[in-house]
Amino acid sequence: MSHQGEILQDAIKNSGISITRIVEELGITRPTIYRKFKDETIEYSFVKRIGDIINHDFSNDFTSVQQSALPFVTSVQKTSVTPTVTTRVTQAQAADSDPSKQLLLLQSKYISLLEAYNELLLKVYGPK
Repeated sequence: MSHQGEILQDAIKNSGISITRIVEELGITRPTIYRKFKDETIEYSFVKRIGDIINHDFSNDFTSVQQSALPFVTSVQKTSVTPTVTTRVTQAQAADSDPSKQLLLLQSKYISLLEAYNELLLKVYGPK
């Protein structure tokens, strides 16, 4: 079974869009994207940006297990509970009518909520 980096690489190859164009639009270097191709898990925001560039929906490419392993929340959103909730509510209002996109959005909201809850538990009770 292919990991997320390989799936991403195959989708880019099949799109016919050059790596040069993709890295320019992302503002990253070629070595960075090639390192991403070797990663077993890739951040959701990165996958989404690639999908937007190559006009590809990755929700059908990743299995349920792979989707559950996607780290949907970036470190910027983990700073406090309030910005995460505000950001997610804004995204929910802009959701498509596509059921797979809605499912991914709900999954990301659920994971964000769990991570915020775990951070709160760590603050209140400390590490194990």
